[in-house]
Amino acid sequence: MKIILSEPVKTIINTLKNHGFSAYAVGGCVRDSLLGRTPGDWDITTSALPEQIKSVFEKTIDTGIKHGTVTVRIDNESFEVTTYRVDGEYEDSRHPKSVTFTDRLEEDLARRDFTVNAMAYNDDVGLVDPFGGQNDLKLKVIRCVGNPEKRFEEDALRMLRAVRFSAQLGFKVLPDVANAMHKMRNGICAVSAERIHEELTKTVVSDCETAFRILYGTGILELILPELAELFRTSQNIKYHLYDVGTHTLIAVNSTPRNPVIRYATLFHDLGKPKMRTVDDNRITYFRNHAEESVILAENIMRRLRFDNKSADKILRLVKYHDREIVLTKKAVKRAVLDVGEDIFTDLLDLKRADAMGQNLIYTRPRLSIYDKIEEIYRQCLEDAEAFSLRDLALNGRDLIELGFSGKDIGILLNQLLYYVLEFPKDNEKEILIKILKKNQKMWLN
Repeated sequence: MKIILSEPVKTIINTLKNHGFSAYAVGGCVRDSLLGRTPGDWDITTSALPEQIKSVFEKTIDTGIKHGTVTVRIDNESFEVTTYRVDGEYEDSRHPKSVTFTDRLEEDLARRDFTVNAMAYNDDVGLVDPFGGQNDLKLKVIRCVGNPEKRFEEDALRMLRAVRFSAQLGFKVLPDVANAMHKMRNGICAVSAERIHEELTKTVVSDCETAFRILYGTGILELILPELAELFRTSQNIKYHLYDVGTHTLIAVNSTPRNPVIRYATLFHDLGKPKMRTVDDNRITYFRNHAEESVILAENIMRRLRFDNKSADKILRLVKYHDREIVLTKKAVKRAVLDVGEDIFTDLLDLKRADAMGQNLIYTRPRLSIYDKIEEIYRQCLEDAEAFSLRDLALNGRDLIELGFSGKDIGILLNQLLYYVLEFPKDNEKEILIKILKKNQKMWLN
């Protein structure tokens, strides 16, 4: 088995070899290479101790000396080079209390999470695969190295990594791995919110329907996203829907572009349905005003999982407006852009399309055509350079100050002018807007 190593990786391995040490590319880069994928980064493992690594290379950074990792800089690129090691006891379901360096590659591979990540390679020896990772790649399965309960007891984050790799690679999580996840699920509570968020994001932007079903089935979803778990227990007896809210949500998520913001917005868009669910005398279910409740729950989740403010703002706006009706007129489309925000308007249309894809297509397929027509109107308005926001107005705040206005009146009048221009785009000229303003100012300010 021949793997094409990048030139800097070859340089590092050969340099260590020329100084009497063994070294290999290891982990995900080997896995991805065997799958015919281009590795996102290359990790290297070696028999050299950290101080020996530093003595061999001119440019190094002490990334994690305690755990044997040194970052080597080659051709303006960074590569983590880590000494073969054996992990000691784990005391927090995340990190080993201590590590012991070893000169045996197999001992280092034995501490890793899954067989597909426990392979190493260099050009002299070829593939080193003591746990059958290459065969598991062919079988398309996620299998732990050794006892899965022990692996998850050592590092509970590995449970989320299992479903993430399943989603990214399209692999099946083996039953003994899923059973161990269920048994060891409470360990996930010891993992930091940031790490959970990181793994969830990688999962969400992948083919995530099966992954979230595994999280729900093992009880892990109940611990990290109880609001989402509740959706699978919420039925929808209405002609527009065929599935429970959870299943509908996962189908919708998988129908969106693989962008974290829109995928999270789709994952959260119906969180409010369980609380807002009502049933009429004919046992038909309704979820009136569920978008408002979904915003509240999504905001709580994103605060808990440490989302950045910029992403959270976009996600909350998408959730808030996901059910907003937009009629097929230029004025209505432009008003929707103003309300939702031009920065996410096409994302909203993608969410609406995905929402329809997770419903009963007999009734919802016509909506897809409507959303396409809405986007056509929007694109045409952009091409015609029509106003969508205050910054597009031919009149601005300074102009109003020069006309004698002040305080909050300026904001009120600018917004009224914008609403006017949305309907009459050809009037977006300074002199015309001044005339319109003088004619309507008393009405607008009362």
